Amino acid sequence: GKDIVQFAEAVEISSPTIDGKVCSGEHADGTASSSSGYKAVPNTNETAQCSNLKGYGSRAKESFSSFVKKVELHNKNWPTGKIHSTNTVDGTPNGNANAVAKDLVALNRDEKTIVA
Repeated sequence: GKDIVQFAEAVEISSPTIDGKVCSGEHADGTASSSSGYKAVPNTNETAQCSNLKGYGSRAKESFSSFVKKVELHNKNWPTGKIHSTNTVDGTPNGNANAVAKDLVALNRDEKTIVA
């Protein structure tokens, strides 16, 4: 988790636009209902799964760096995040790692060069 935290901090500093394109989507498995945002130990409608922001009206306010901070990636939720399903449980194995990778692959060529 420590390396991904440092990577997210570097992305936040070097390109806020790219930072906003990672972990701000709705494509990842996790909570079945609408999400109300990220939290390290999710309660009802909260998630610690990258890009599991289904139905979240403030999705544009989320980013890679905010995800990393809110879900405490430095010591938990990596590579598998927690979701809330009647109680807090582990999400899809390696779900956070896969969601971050999917978001990074979706960047355009110039953005990938910046991230690299």
